[in-house]
Amino acid sequence: MTRKKRLKASGSNDAWFAGACLVAVIVWGVASNADAQEAPASTGPDVAWNVAVTSDYVFRGVSQTEEDPAISGGVDLTYGSFYAGAWASNVSFAGDDDTNAEVDLYGGFRTEAAGWALDIGAVGYLYTNQPDNADYDYVELKLAASRAIGPATIGAAVYYSPDFFGAAEDEATYVEANAAFSPADKWTIGGAVGRQYVSSDFDYTTWNVGAAYQLTENLPLDLRYHDTDEHDFGAVYDSRAVASLKATF
Repeated sequence: MTRKKRLKASGSNDAWFAGACLVAVIVWGVASNADAQEAPASTGPDVAWNVAVTSDYVFRGVSQTEEDPAISGGVDLTYGSFYAGAWASNVSFAGDDDTNAEVDLYGGFRTEAAGWALDIGAVGYLYTNQPDNADYDYVELKLAASRAIGPATIGAAVYYSPDFFGAAEDEATYVEANAAFSPADKWTIGGAVGRQYVSSDFDYTTWNVGAAYQLTENLPLDLRYHDTDEHDFGAVYDSRAVASLKATF
């Protein structure tokens, strides 16, 4: 994500509204489709919670906390092939002393085709206490696919936003290829390469590689190295090593 402060004359809550509407439609779809199908064995959706601490919140190679630590938490609801959830973290942007948190709302549908696991959904990114006219809030549509091959998993994803982060009303597309494998019990090694395209020419390539170790069944420790090819965009685009600890319950 290109965290450039690109302000326009008047602010807009269109992206926030669109994100809320998309999530509402997805949640409605979960409920309506569940009613139309035979009742499952469970009486409601499966619910999972998570909380994490990280030395630096990095999103697509870019620090969202000006290289400071972050605490995050979220909840995921799954009902059959449908899912919805919410997640939040502290954030900090250069030159902005007001914006202090990111709240993500998301939902979608998971299925399989020809041996591939498919994920079709939408994500709304919302920011608290953002400056007037900043227009940080935005929505992305998501299509992802992955496939297990022995101890390895390969995948790809594409995200599209008609009105990206910031007030320039940019269209943006992010494409990524990723892979992971388990060389030994409790260990996972993986990485990804992605390209962020932005209509105002803030394009950049990002990549990461790292390893995760399961301290317990629900508590992995992840050590990861991130970088981009556009360090000239600012310090938050520089290379960095990040340690994260995430608990799920």
